[in-house]
Amino acid sequence: MTTKRYGQTAPMPDSIRHFMRAGQHPARAIPCPHCGVAAHKPCRIPSRGVVLAQVHQQRIDARAQMVACCPTCQVTPTVPCHADGRALEGGAVHPARHTEADRSAA
Repeated sequence: MTTKRYGQTAPMPDSIRHFMRAGQHPARAIPCPHCGVAAHKPCRIPSRGVVLAQVHQQRIDARAQMVACCPTCQVTPTVPCHADGRALEGGAVHPARHTEADRSAA
C-alpha cells in the first residue's frame, strides 16, 4: 500500500504547471529577498511564518530589476536603479521600471 506525502508536487509537464500558476503574481517566479521563501512559494511574515496573500514589495522590485531595463536611469537588467550616482535605498526601483517589467511579461 502506498501513501501520499503531503507537500509533494504531482509529476506533470512544466507547461501544465505554468498554466496552473498563471493566476499568481509574476514576482513569485523568483525567491523573495525579504522573507527568504523559494521561487513559486507564497511570501510569509518572517517573524511568525504566517503565509501572506500578497507578495512583498521587495520581491516585486527584485523581479523588475531582474527582467527590465530602467527608462529613468538607463540601466540594464540586473543592475540596480540609481539616483545621483547612488543606488536607491533597499533595492528599490523606479516606477517606470515596474511598468517596463509588466510590459515585458505580457
